[in-house]
Amino acid sequence: MNRAEPHMATDAKSPGKSHWSRWKRPLTMLFFLMLIVLFTMLAQRLEWNEVFDNLADFKVRTLIIASGLTLVSFLVYACFDLIGRTYIRQNLTWKQILPVGIISYAFNLNLSAWVGGIAMRYRLYSRLGVSKSNIAKILGLSLATNWFGYMVIAGAVFSSGLVRMPPGWKLSSSALQGVGVLLLLLSAGYLAACRFAKRREWAIRGIEIDLPSLRMAVLQLALGALNWSLMAAVIFTLLPSKLDYPLVLGVLLISAIAGVITHIPAGLGVLEAVFVALLQHEVSRGSLVAGLLAYRAIYFILPLLIALVMYLLVEAKAKSLRISKKPK
Repeated sequence: MNRAEPHMATDAKSPGKSHWSRWKRPLTMLFFLMLIVLFTMLAQRLEWNEVFDNLADFKVRTLIIASGLTLVSFLVYACFDLIGRTYIRQNLTWKQILPVGIISYAFNLNLSAWVGGIAMRYRLYSRLGVSKSNIAKILGLSLATNWFGYMVIAGAVFSSGLVRMPPGWKLSSSALQGVGVLLLLLSAGYLAACRFAKRREWAIRGIEIDLPSLRMAVLQLALGALNWSLMAAVIFTLLPSKLDYPLVLGVLLISAIAGVITHIPAGLGVLEAVFVALLQHEVSRGSLVAGLLAYRAIYFILPLLIALVMYLLVEAKAKSLRISKKPK
């Protein structure tokens, strides 16, 4: 191939990219507007007295169980980075890694992946002497663990037919089952690549990624699926007992996709809108919103406050170390 050919290929691709770039912003804005309208309609139809009554009726035992599940979920997510330690073959202790994972996850949930998943990891791991290339590898492995784990659990739940779409929805239950099968195939493809691919190194948007071993890939999928299951368990604990856990899990997994599309930090309003739309025929809107508000407080706000304190302690410790190293 001569040198002109790559330029021709690049030029051929650019119109498609520019075409998508032109439409991406207006389509995203349209989705935002639709979401605002939907959430406004939901707020107007809610009996807020019922919401407050349900919030006041929560038992302390229920809140403790939900908080315990949240703690386990954050520890599981932090284990994503423990896999990363093995992946980059760097001598870091679990006491160094777990705080980074917990802080990053809390900021990621509330302030977007750019703040938590990327910026916070780069800052904290840099303090531990990890190179930028290895930080990028840890980040890439964590993202793969989360989303391939999602594919496994979502594929299993959707394809099983446990989630039934309400009548009149454009996405039918059978179509959702098809999506589930596709997700399982993608997960299997990832495992097959980790086992059989001869080319182990890949570059995605400038980030070099090495395919992990099959054993590590299986662990990734297991941890990722477990974390999504724990998130659903927290919500399930706070919602009316009439709802089945597989149904709650399925609705959470559907709402996650809507959250990714909108890029709204913490999926604020998206989670609530999807849950009410899919489950209002099962239980009252007021009880749903009350449970989801409690979930927001326990899984998002409380961990963020704790993570903020942890981060300030890490920064204070780093500052004291710098001062002690200065020549007197």
